[in-house]
Amino acid sequence: MGDYINNWWHGFLEWAAGTTVTWADLTVAGIILAASIVFAFLFSRLLSRLMLRMAHFSAGDLDDRIISAARGPVTALIILAGAYIAATFPLHLADTVQDVVNRIAALIAIVIGAFMITAASGAVIYWLEELLESSDPENAGNWALPLARRGVMIVVVAMSAMVSLDILGINISPLIAGLGIGGLAVALALQPTLSNLFAGTYVITEGVVSAGDYIEMENGVTGYVVDVNWRSTRLRTWTNNLVVIPNSRFAETIITNFSKPDEHVNVFLTCGVAYESDLQMVEAVSMEVMQKVEREHPGVVQDYGVYFGYDTFGESNIDFWLFMQAADRLASFEVRTELIKQLHARLASEDITINYPVRTLHFPDGWTPQDGQPTPPPPITGRQAPAVRSRSHLPSDAPGGGGDGPDV
Repeated sequence: MGDYINNWWHGFLEWAAGTTVTWADLTVAGIILAASIVFAFLFSRLLSRLMLRMAHFSAGDLDDRIISAARGPVTALIILAGAYIAATFPLHLADTVQDVVNRIAALIAIVIGAFMITAASGAVIYWLEELLESSDPENAGNWALPLARRGVMIVVVAMSAMVSLDILGINISPLIAGLGIGGLAVALALQPTLSNLFAGTYVITEGVVSAGDYIEMENGVTGYVVDVNWRSTRLRTWTNNLVVIPNSRFAETIITNFSKPDEHVNVFLTCGVAYESDLQMVEAVSMEVMQKVEREHPGVVQDYGVYFGYDTFGESNIDFWLFMQAADRLASFEVRTELIKQLHARLASEDITINYPVRTLHFPDGWTPQDGQPTPPPPITGRQAPAVRSRSHLPSDAPGGGGDGPDV
C-alpha cells in the first residue's frame, strides 16, 4: 500500500511538472463543477419536492419515505459525477493520476451507495413497523424488524468494505475464504441460538400468540404470554411464576390459545336430577336461572343467548347441561360459580333432588351384613381333590433338580 501511494505521488509530481493544462481548461473544469453543484441543489430543493408531491397521489406513504431517504445520497452522487468529469475531461491527467482519480471516485461512490441502500432499507423497515403496529398493536414485532435493519446495515457495510479493498488493489480472496470458514464455524456454534431466532420470527409473524394471551401447551404448561423476544417466549402462570420457553421448542409444540380468535369463553355446566323429578319443571327452572345470571352478571355475553338440553340417563340421575358465554376467561369462572349457586338454591326450593351416587348390593341367601360372618364356601363334590406331591418325588433329572428340595 505504501509503495502504491509513493508511486502515485511521484506520478503526480511528474504530471504537474510536465502538464499542459491552461487557464481555459481550469475554467472549463470549474464551470462543470459549479454546474453539477447547482444541479444538485435544484434536485434537492425542487425536483425531489416535486417527486414527493407526485408520490402523495399514490396509496400509502412508502414511496414518500424512500424518496426522502434517497434524496441526500443522490445529491452527493450528482456532485461526485460533476467533480469526476471536471477532473478528467478538460485537464488531460496522466495515466497514473487518472488511475488514482478513478479509484478515489469509485470508493466515494461505494460509500454513497452504501448510505443510500441503508437509508432506503431503513425507511422500508420503519414503514413495516408502523404498518404492523397499526394493524395489530399487540403483535408489532418490536424486536424482529429492528434486528433485520441492523442485519441489512452489517451486510451492506461488509460488502462495501470488501469491494473497496478490491478497488485499492488488495487481494480479498483469502479474506473471503477465511470469512466462509469462520462463518461456518460460527453457524455451527450458534445453531441453537439461530434456531431460536428463526422460530421466534415465525411465532411473531404468524400471529399465533400475542402478549396477554392465555395459552396452554402440549406438556401442560399454562399461563399468560408476557413477552416473545428473539430467544424465548415467557409465560406468567397462575401462581405468578415466570416460565421461560426456548422459541425452538415453543414453535414445535401444540398450543391452545384461549384468547383467540376472540376473548369470549363458553361456559358449559353439567348437572343431574333424580329420576322422579318433573323434567319440564327442571328445564323451566334452569332457563330462569340462566336468564337471571345473564341479566345481572356483567361478565355474560348477552347477545350469545342461553341454552339447555338433557344429556343422558345416568347411573343415579338424569343428566342435563347448561350453556352460555362469558366475556373472557376470568369472567367464565365467575359465571360458572354464580350458575352453580343459583341453580342449587332453586332446585332445593322446588324440592328437586340431585341424587348422590347410588349402588345396589346383592348378598348370598341366608347372610346379611348384620351377621358379620360370610357364608362358608360349598364343599367340593363329584371328584376327589388331587394329591399334592412333594418335590422329593420328582426324578433327579427334572428341571431344577430333585432330591430333598422344598415341597411344591
